[in-house]
Amino acid sequence: MRILLIAGAFNSLTQRVFAELTDGGHQVGVELVTRETPLLEAVRRHAPDLVVAPMLKTAVPREVWSAYTCLIVHPGPVGDRGPSSVDWAVHLGVDRWGVTVLQANDEMDAGDVWATAECPVPEVGKSDLYRNEIADAALAAVHSAVDRFASGAYRPRPQRSFTAAEKPGRVRPPLRQDARRIAWRTDPTATVVRTLRAADSQPGVRDELLGGTWFLHGGHPEDTLTGEPGALLATRCGAICRATADGAVWIPELRPPRTPGGPAPVKLPATLALGDRLPPLPEIPAPPEPWDGPPAQPGRPRTWADIRYREDGAVGFLRFSFPGGAMSTDHCHRLLAAYRHACTRPTSVLVLGGCRDFFSNGIHLNVIEAAPDPAEESWANINAMDDLVHAVLTTTDRLVVAALGGNAAAGGAMLALAADEVWCRSAVVLNPHYRLMGLYGSEYWTYTLPGRAGPEAAARLMDRALPVTAATGQRLGLVDRIIDCAPREFAAETARLAARLASAPACQPRIAAKKANRERDEARRPLAAYRSHELARMHSNFFDPDQPYHALRRAFVRKEPAAGTPAHLAAAGGIG
Repeated sequence: MRILLIAGAFNSLTQRVFAELTDGGHQVGVELVTRETPLLEAVRRHAPDLVVAPMLKTAVPREVWSAYTCLIVHPGPVGDRGPSSVDWAVHLGVDRWGVTVLQANDEMDAGDVWATAECPVPEVGKSDLYRNEIADAALAAVHSAVDRFASGAYRPRPQRSFTAAEKPGRVRPPLRQDARRIAWRTDPTATVVRTLRAADSQPGVRDELLGGTWFLHGGHPEDTLTGEPGALLATRCGAICRATADGAVWIPELRPPRTPGGPAPVKLPATLALGDRLPPLPEIPAPPEPWDGPPAQPGRPRTWADIRYREDGAVGFLRFSFPGGAMSTDHCHRLLAAYRHACTRPTSVLVLGGCRDFFSNGIHLNVIEAAPDPAEESWANINAMDDLVHAVLTTTDRLVVAALGGNAAAGGAMLALAADEVWCRSAVVLNPHYRLMGLYGSEYWTYTLPGRAGPEAAARLMDRALPVTAATGQRLGLVDRIIDCAPREFAAETARLAARLASAPACQPRIAAKKANRERDEARRPLAAYRSHELARMHSNFFDPDQPYHALRRAFVRKEPAAGTPAHLAAAGGIG
């Protein structure tokens, strides 16, 4: 079937819908739209059988939905209406939420229902929830709606026909800053964390701090540190710890407000954003095996760290989770130090990753944008990424598993490919390419990607610059194992499979063969040669003023609106 996706941005959900429908044999086109887009003209150009809007902030005009069936993916249960659905779900602390696929009509979110799906709401941030439980429900509902449309026999159900029990949602206003305000002197940690998590990616929580106005992004509970409510208590790995009425919270990122006529500011690690404003505070390292979820046992305090290591028998687990999947020079250095420590331990299998949500998206474009010399910071960041990937590639005394509970892109995807095995949750979307940011790429991709997918497939992936599902990644040789489970089950399922791998009779022979293969490949062409070749191209990308990288990065991190659908998407679907 010929399906056109219309969206305000090619975000994670739109990418997943595109990739999964393409895997299903449909011809899928993409149009990125704004209020100024001549949408009817664009739709006519594609001549689709069906229009699907995975993420759309503008109304579909009557001349479009009256001529074409247009299905809107709304991230809320039947009856829910308004632009802040997922924000409200987290802000209110609900246990379950849902997704509704409905037909566009004259009234926003009020059309006939083609499909619905429910999902749990764990104690995570809004963006994590959106990319995982909400996205899983959305894809289940989209696939159902597309199949029903293709049958030609299904008639969507008017919302007025749903009973009260079937229609748990209601009309909600936008969740604005006045409703998000934190009362630091009286709000307990649970309330503060929920408020922060309901705004973690966007828009953040507007607040006053150290004589300035900031938007706070992300929040994690801290049960041990206490102090005067609202006071800053400590720092850890770029985050700040701030006291609540009954404990404290860790806040990883801050963003200043936009100045009139100025460019959109970017989110940064909190200590970097505060700079000289930050008073002397203790840098408190995380305790062993820090825990930032509900206490697993009575008396176990909660805290936060972005890198964690633990062992279970012959398996080591090096877990990391950075906001947005971005890895700054500092992130890379700290993760490399943790990796080197993990490699001193008496394990036969080392699991890298294993958390829910993003694995990695490569270099930290926000930190680079805010640097005094973005080219120099880009260079430092890519070399730090390369050092990390090199350490993984040259680990020959144990098996390394990259466990992707969430998406990976660019250098983050290549970090995964450096491992001996790549395990993905079935919902993962991979973007193993660089060129949309004007980069040639490094992280030894010229060694690992052709080695896994073959030279021709590797060239196509890099040139087309389109997302692929974990299933397609497995067919191409990028993925070794697909784990079909819910997001919150991924860590436990990974641990179970890793223990089985470590105890298998073939484990030690595989380690010996791995060492021999690495020595053979090194003799054929040293890893240093791959790195030298890649970095020569990247140096030009970073330091040549005629290269597009800096303009593309600036537009990306400052969320400048795209002027129409990018060429790689316009040519992707093949339905126009």
